[in-house]
Amino acid sequence: MKKLLSFKNVIISIGILIGLWQILFIVSDFDSVLFPSPLQAFNALIEMCNDGTLLNNIGTSMYRFGVGYVSSVVIAIVLGLILGRIPSVFKYINPMVQLLRPISPTAWMPFIVLLFGIGDIPAIVIIFIAAFFPVLLSTVGAVGNIDPIYYKVSKNFGIKQPYLMWKVIFPAAFPQIANGIHLALGTAWIFLVAGEMVGAQSGLGYQIIDARNNIRADVLLATILVIGLIGLLLDTLLKSIEKQILKLWGGA
Repeated sequence: MKKLLSFKNVIISIGILIGLWQILFIVSDFDSVLFPSPLQAFNALIEMCNDGTLLNNIGTSMYRFGVGYVSSVVIAIVLGLILGRIPSVFKYINPMVQLLRPISPTAWMPFIVLLFGIGDIPAIVIIFIAAFFPVLLSTVGAVGNIDPIYYKVSKNFGIKQPYLMWKVIFPAAFPQIANGIHLALGTAWIFLVAGEMVGAQSGLGYQIIDARNNIRADVLLATILVIGLIGLLLDTLLKSIEKQILKLWGGA
């Protein structure tokens, strides 16, 4: 029932958004070539589906996103679990992290393109950077906030490394780590598109630039809508995975 209500809310929300779009189209003075209607964008979407352009670019973007995001999350969690257990080391690393964290991943793009050229790698690196710091810091913070009683009970039961890390520390810290993973998902998806606009010749980000260059605002808006829908689906999927993990560890 909750899933049905949630799906209904999504449909209503998207319907309101399209309705506002249609109203703006009607009342605005812009030419339809520059600001197309929802129907024109939908027709462009059908056109891209028919010629295979959309599916190819979605596949390319999802490959880059999967590689960059998953590798970043795994590495950030492992490092975060280790550094969270040795705060005497992290206090020297933290200033460096805080220095690099506010820098937009796209600021590194010229340097990344010079090193790796045009293709998949620049976009993957951008995604990796975008996802890394939120997950790392949330993991370190989560480990530092674990109730000391967990360690006392583990000691009484004779649980030592590496079982302590996997059986006790990670499950106890996971709810807070999940917040970082969730935040990193949205950030990484945003910067995937930004990275593909500069460092790639395929993918959804490139499709936006190509539509702009060809003055196809209908294609551009259709692509933007697809990017938003995929982001929504990824967010929903991640929430489902998080709930299953919490159930597995008795946290939900």
